[in-house]
Amino acid sequence: MKLFFAALATSALAFSTAAMAAEKPPIVLVHGAFENDQVWGHVAGKLQADGYQVVAVNLPGRPGNAATPDKVSLSLYGDTVVAALAKLNRPAVVVGHSFGGIVIADAAEKAPKKVKTLVFTAAYLPHDGDSLVSLAMQDPDAKVGPHLQIKKEQGIASIEYSARADLFANGGPEGLRKAIPDLILDEPLAPLATPVHVTAANFGRIDKVYIHTAMDQVISPAFQAKMVASTPVRVEFTLPTGHTPFLTDPEELAKDIEAAASH
Repeated sequence: MKLFFAALATSALAFSTAAMAAEKPPIVLVHGAFENDQVWGHVAGKLQADGYQVVAVNLPGRPGNAATPDKVSLSLYGDTVVAALAKLNRPAVVVGHSFGGIVIADAAEKAPKKVKTLVFTAAYLPHDGDSLVSLAMQDPDAKVGPHLQIKKEQGIASIEYSARADLFANGGPEGLRKAIPDLILDEPLAPLATPVHVTAANFGRIDKVYIHTAMDQVISPAFQAKMVASTPVRVEFTLPTGHTPFLTDPEELAKDIEAAASH
């Protein structure tokens, strides 16, 4: 009899744990320019360990989702995120890093019912008609401009190799600073200059959270604050990192994402 009740208690606990996990929204992670889905590895692992279903989207035009630059567009990026959302059985928390903020805005405009919350992480938070290029030109404190290399004949943009560690891993450990220059990818050019279309009826109604990065060299802290002042969000977090908190402080970034998801 004791064994029966012990088994019953174990089964009930397992059911309760599974039920709690089922109540957590899925989380979709969308990388930015010059990156692919692998940047989310540590964060995704932490979220999964805490019971979240996690999907890291790999946008077209990079290793793992090959496409020539002439075949890549902002609309295709957004459609790729929408396709990932369509496979989930509940509205998701969608996290976008850097240029990924524009991508998740496009996806949310297209499929607002599939999105529970948008989490902009060191990201562009656009209005209708904004693009990465138009927003970057409004950020005089960003340090990336002089190191951005446009290769029109190849249809790509790249970051000067010698500047990559300071731009993307400032404040990070020396090992990361040495490794990151070889991890930065070339980016298809066209999506960076393409205006995103968002409306008050769709994108405007979706819950939004912003995670600031206080040492950012790519999207300056001042410009991050300016964007949030222009498009209010439900809650803000600030990490004491540069532009890549998923590499330099993944534990705290995961905590902030979970806090955003728990609303």
